[in-house]
This record gives sequence, structure tokens and C-alpha cells, in this order.
Amino acid sequence: MTTHQSFNPFHMAQTQFDGVAELIDLDDSTKQLLREPLREYSFAIPVRMDSGSTQVFRGFRVQHSDARGPCKGGIRFHPQESLDTVRALAMWMSWKTAVVDIPLGGGKGGVICDPHNLSSREQEQLCRGWVRQIAKNVGPTIDVPAPDVMTSAQHMLWMLDEFEVIHGAKYPGFITGKPVGMGGSLGRKEATGYGVIFTVREALRQLDLRAEDTTASVQGFGNVAQHAIRLFTQLGGTVVCVSSWDQQDQTSYAFVKTDGIDLDQLVAITNSFGGIDKSKAADLGYKVLSGDLWLEQEVDILLPCALENQLNATNVDRIASRVKLIAEGANGPTTPEADQAIKSRNIFLIPDFVANAGGVTCSYFEQVQSNMNYFWEKDEVLDKLDAAMTSAFLSVSDLARKQEIYTRDAAYVIAIDRVARAAQDRGWC
Repeated sequence: MTTHQSFNPFHMAQTQFDGVAELIDLDDSTKQLLREPLREYSFAIPVRMDSGSTQVFRGFRVQHSDARGPCKGGIRFHPQESLDTVRALAMWMSWKTAVVDIPLGGGKGGVICDPHNLSSREQEQLCRGWVRQIAKNVGPTIDVPAPDVMTSAQHMLWMLDEFEVIHGAKYPGFITGKPVGMGGSLGRKEATGYGVIFTVREALRQLDLRAEDTTASVQGFGNVAQHAIRLFTQLGGTVVCVSSWDQQDQTSYAFVKTDGIDLDQLVAITNSFGGIDKSKAADLGYKVLSGDLWLEQEVDILLPCALENQLNATNVDRIASRVKLIAEGANGPTTPEADQAIKSRNIFLIPDFVANAGGVTCSYFEQVQSNMNYFWEKDEVLDKLDAAMTSAFLSVSDLARKQEIYTRDAAYVIAIDRVARAAQDRGWC
């Protein structure tokens, strides 16, 4: 799941934007405004380590657009984090909140670190240090963070506590992805993975396929992938392959079982960072292959639920001929070059900022509940999520069909038009 050194996710995000801006004939001033972030912050976070020494980490927060509401977006802890990655993710968040039509903008944050190598105390100090550096520029009416890659509900609670200490009051709506009982929403854990499958369900209907007649291969085995696998299996589908990153080997492996994986069985032999134990999996009858072979499985559906740049010019031709549907659980997994190949093969693609928008939609629900100090039952949350995801998917697929354009282009047309109109109506451009 490593990315090419030459790959720049922000340039990719801008390339995608430029193509749609031309398609909808966006005026120059609005184009200039939206192809760059409104604001970005880069700062040092000194942390006193358990050894007694001080280590300085680099932190980021990018606010791409708040034309439609407060910025919204996760905070990643990752050793390969970069400002350009955060810029790209913030831009994609603007489109994601717009395509599901929730009143939020796009933001993203990150820290260059590897939490595997940090104690719990060191991670807490890192979280509190991140908030101290940005506390005046975030908040429930400005910019609302959330968990992302290698961050958790515990990290969010430490950040919330630091924010409330600094401001001297309770602000549960400052951050989402909190533990249930501490302002978190029921259904949040399931939201992104379930959202992916809500859109897959609708796409299968349009393709005249029954879920129980389909098989899938999944890249990744974190929270998104696991909940997507669970709901897809409940709908009757069969997952025959998952790939998982092995922290010790610093590489990924694919675990294949042609009659279908057993999710609970694999979860039982998985560490907290989504790494499946290879020897135990082999003992349970799984074929253990190179991680990139998840892409070559003879399945109907591919679910990339890991990192960006996973379907690219170098590997897109390895997608099996049987594949009919790709649903992007990850952010930016497909490069523009790979998009062209997928489009030419008539594979139905559900773009990332539609497919994985369940997370931010449920984060919005959590934000609303926290600000009201009134909480909904889990079924109510998931029903609202299903309705929002289905509506977003149908608006995209309807536009794609009517204008005879690619689904990713249709999603961008809807999202960019909404953000552009908000900026124009405010008199920004």
C-alpha cells in the first residue's frame, strides 16, 4: 500500500477539479478560489518523550473552503504525511460534504508520526500539542476535526479536553468521532463502511445484479473495510479476498478464500492497526499472497478501502475482466490515468467522495447531536445515513446517465457547482 514517490495527491485533486471546471465552464475567479485552499497551517509540536528527551513533530491543518459551512475533516497520524496530502484531502472533503448536501465545508489535518512507535502518554501529548497550536483557528462554528488514518476516539477525546481547557467551557461539538457516552454518536463506527455498501446496493440494482450472486475483493482491513465486509455479507454477497498491511514486514498481504472469508475469524487474529496474522490465517485455510494481488481476483466488485494512489497507470490493466463495479472506500485511490482505463472498460465506478461519505455524514449527525445535547438511537442514525447516501448516489447516477458522463465527473459537477454557487452568492468571486 505504498505510494510512488513522484505521486502528488494535491496535483491529482487539482487535475480532477480543472477537468470539471472546464466541463461546467466555471469562471476564472471562482476557479482560482477553489483550486487552492482558503487557509493552511503548518506548525511544530514539541513533545516530551518517555525517555526524557523532547521530539518535535510536524503538524498541519488545511481549510479548503467554508463557503457552505464550518470546515470538516479528519486528522491523520502517518509517517508519510505531507502538506500536499492534507491539501488534497481537504479539497476532497469540500466536494464530499457538498455532494451529500450537508452544510459543511472541507478541511483536513495531520501529523508526521508513527503512532506504533509512541506510548499512550506520548500520543496524548501529541494530541494536546496539536490542539494548542491551532486552538484559535478551529471550533464548532469554524472547523470541526475528526479521526482518520491511525487516529481514534481516544485521540479525539484528548483533543476535545485540551480545547475545552484552553477555552474554559464545554464544546462537545468541536470534534467528532468521540466515544459514545462522551458526546459520540451511535452508528459512527459503522458509518463509512456501511455507507460504501449502501451505494453498492443501489449500483447493483442499476446493473440488474443481486448481491447474493456477487463476489468482492477488498483492499484494507481497517474500520471501513471491516464494516463494509459485514454489511455486504449481510446483504448476501461473498468477499473472497482482503489485503492487510503488515507493520512488522512493512508490506501488505492478500488473504484469499474462494468460498468466502469469515470476518469474525479474521478480526480475531488482527492487531489494532488492521494487520492480520499471516501464520494463523494460513492455519485457518487462507491462501496468503502478495498484497497487490487483491486487484487481480476474478470478482464482480473491487472495494479499495486503504490509501490513495492504489489504482494507477502501472496496475490498472491487471483488473480482472469479470469486474463490473468499483466502490472507492478510500480517499483518492484511483489516479486520472487509471480512471481513463476504467471508463473505457465500462466498469461502473462509485467515486470516493460519494462512496465513503457515510463517515462525514454521520460526523455531521454527531455534531448536530452534540450541539443540541440530545442523542439519537442507533437505528435512527443508520436510517438517516441510508437515506442521505441513497439520495446522493441517485443524484450522481441520474446526472451521469442524463448527460452521458462518467460517474466521477457527475459527482464533481454536482459538488463543485454547489460550492461555487455558495462562494459566488457570498460575493467572494
